Amino acid sequence: QVQLVESGGGLVQAGGSLRLSCAASGRTMSMYIMGWFRQTPGKEREFVAAISWSGTSTYYADSMKGRFTISRDNANYMVYLQMNSLKPEDTAVYYCAATNGYGTTRSNDFHSWGQGTQVTVSS
Repeated sequence: QVQLVESGGGLVQAGGSLRLSCAASGRTMSMYIMGWFRQTPGKEREFVAAISWSGTSTYYADSMKGRFTISRDNANYMVYLQMNSLKPEDTAVYYCAATNGYGTTRSNDFHSWGQGTQVTVSS
């Protein structure tokens, strides 16, 4: 497993942008597929995006395609989520997570999680 710490959340107006960062401890991050999820109170965690070991392949939830971009920097043990054209419904706590299975969108398939970072989009 790997320890993950998210940062970069905050308050932004609708239409604005934020870049979330996820710092991974240790040298094992490059072994995992990395993903982002989000969660609002009373709801299950929702898949946002994931990226392959090398960073050459990505996949997204339909509602994020074209607005969000996931990337990774294995040399510096970082994963990023660039979020553009933000909407009030994007308000949530965003989590970074790691899995061994490329293509999965199920939170139960991810074995390591950060503590989350709050994103609030005002209308």
